[in-house]
Amino acid sequence: MALARGRRERGVDYWPGFVDALSTLILSIIFILSVFAVIQFFLSQEVTGKDTALSRLSAQIAQLREMLSLEQASKISLDEQIAQLRASLMAAEGERDRYRGLYEDLGSGTATAQGKVTELSEQLDAEKRISLRALAQVEVLNQQIAALRRQLAAIEQALEVSEKRDREAQARIADLGQRLNLALAQRVQELSRFRSDFFGRLRTILGNRPDIRIVGDRFVLQSEVFFDTGQSVLKPEGRTELDKIAAALLELNKQIPQDIAWVLRVDGHTDVRPITGGGRTNWDLSAARAIAVVQYLIARGMAPQRLVAAGFGEFQPIDPGTGDEAYARNRRIEFKLTER
Repeated sequence: MALARGRRERGVDYWPGFVDALSTLILSIIFILSVFAVIQFFLSQEVTGKDTALSRLSAQIAQLREMLSLEQASKISLDEQIAQLRASLMAAEGERDRYRGLYEDLGSGTATAQGKVTELSEQLDAEKRISLRALAQVEVLNQQIAALRRQLAAIEQALEVSEKRDREAQARIADLGQRLNLALAQRVQELSRFRSDFFGRLRTILGNRPDIRIVGDRFVLQSEVFFDTGQSVLKPEGRTELDKIAAALLELNKQIPQDIAWVLRVDGHTDVRPITGGGRTNWDLSAARAIAVVQYLIARGMAPQRLVAAGFGEFQPIDPGTGDEAYARNRRIEFKLTER
């Protein structure tokens, strides 16, 4: 008890700093992701609404164009009828003038000539009335065509505005995604730099030992450094090594910014040979060893929120061999600094 109390008094409690750093980074990432999700949702809704409006306007334009074609065809037909009526009118006027000349030449004329003149005059008046009605219809059609053209121009203008807004929305979405990816990449790069510093510091502290090595992004120590064969209770010399690791972690916590959420994952691994007696499995042993390491680091001042214990049993070997050397390599404790 006196020894444990002395160690706690000599250590510095960096736990609040770890908690603040972790909480701030988690909130920052959650906030960024939430803002991105909300913006993407509203922009998607806006784009969907614009697509619907564009489809509806396109259908209206097609309908108006069809109506315009029909009206133009009707106008052409009426123009042809007016031309025919005008030709008939001119022929009737010529006929009337000819008969009037004959009537004047004959003096008092005859009843037959008078009747012919009256008939031709009536026909001329009828042709004039028909021509006036056709002209009125042509005027109405011209007004309708002008109105359709104005409506078509307004719809095309609305389409251009909608397409412009759609392009701007897509550009905003792409820009937001690029900025978010850049921010996340920067966080990952920062954590990778601190991971490299941490592993380098551990290598310096623990020394160049054959039972300690770096594999990828993990710091690997053989299980025999901490535990006896088939046991999950830390050995005294294992506690000494963990004191060095805890000191490096506490020093690292002061350097990592508070807005980076990180954890140290402690992984327990065993070889493929089953445990004899006691009813325990390699799953149990690997998990118990990882938990024992985590609990000891917590006792040395590490924040529990910065630690993760995981047991993998014999199912993730780093050496596929079946000899004693391969088994020894697979019995290991791994430390991995990663984002939470």
